[in-house]
Amino acid sequence: MGKLNLTAQEEDEMLLILERYLPDLESEIANTDSKEFRKQLKNREVFMKDLIARLKR
Repeated sequence: MGKLNLTAQEEDEMLLILERYLPDLESEIANTDSKEFRKQLKNREVFMKDLIARLKR
């Protein structure tokens, strides 16, 4: 898979979307009973936090 090239405006929008969704994801993790699903959500959380950090650079 190739790289995704975003304009500065697109990066800002992506960052906004990720930062707005992250609290919902954290709440979903806290309220999930299934250990396997919680693990998947935690992996997504790690990915999102990494992507947010990268977009802020």
